[in-house]
Amino acid sequence: MIRETNINELKLLSRGKVRDIYELDENLLIVTTDRVSAFDYVLHEIIPFKGIVLNKLALFFFEKTEHIIENHIEYYDFDSLPNYLKKYEYLKDRFVVVKKAKTLPVECIVRGYITGSAWSEYVKTQTIGGMYVESGLVESEKFPDDIFTPSTKAESGMHDENISFDRMKEILGHQLAEDVKTVSLSLFSYASEFLENRGIIMADTKFEFGMMGDKLLLIDEIFTPDSSRFWFKSKYTAGTKQESLDKQFIRNFLLSTGWDRNSSPPHLTEEVVNETSNIYKTIYKLITDDEIS
Repeated sequence: MIRETNINELKLLSRGKVRDIYELDENLLIVTTDRVSAFDYVLHEIIPFKGIVLNKLALFFFEKTEHIIENHIEYYDFDSLPNYLKKYEYLKDRFVVVKKAKTLPVECIVRGYITGSAWSEYVKTQTIGGMYVESGLVESEKFPDDIFTPSTKAESGMHDENISFDRMKEILGHQLAEDVKTVSLSLFSYASEFLENRGIIMADTKFEFGMMGDKLLLIDEIFTPDSSRFWFKSKYTAGTKQESLDKQFIRNFLLSTGWDRNSSPPHLTEEVVNETSNIYKTIYKLITDDEIS
């Protein structure tokens, strides 16, 4: 289990909620730890195997979506690392070396089902991401068409802010915004069909993109339990909350404690830690037919 890394030979550029990013020559070395965040807080406990699941699952889907858009991956084979880094054996299955790209200042969220914050907003205002949506939808219902709802990328300690697509066009420029939206919807459509064939519904997900010169790249992570909301297809029923195959289990526990979400988060119980680890390993096996042990 890895909470944080300490690679003395490299410059640490950032320590995010889950990932540690180092400069490696002309590229970046990204290491996925077992840290877990919820409601914009990094929690006290770590989740066994979580980092390995996230890293390997993202790589699995990066490879499968190369026909849609190029991604930032250079390599992820441990033997390809410089010799001086091979003493850090914990990097196996946790690292990826990527191209340096200029991250676009928006997160791209695609929603196939109405749930979570989208459901809360809809109940109050009949909007989702500020857009008016047809009346009469019930919780967890499938949208007639997938919805693209961008947000700004928050500074540390701040919350992301939903923005309109028009505002996104002001930030990125008309053509780039259209390109990003089109690619996001294509990625979601492809992965949704892939996952449904494995008995999984992806209710929503988020993407990040970057630029290398004038080339758009898919970056960060894709279709993991941290970036997506997964449900069992066999258990799905519109009109109620669904059993989640992601870290919603942790969010539900935190909310059950009465935590105000403005102070240090409560500690997770051993039961919650173990169950969350099992959820991550389960989703990995369902998607890839491979096991994490």
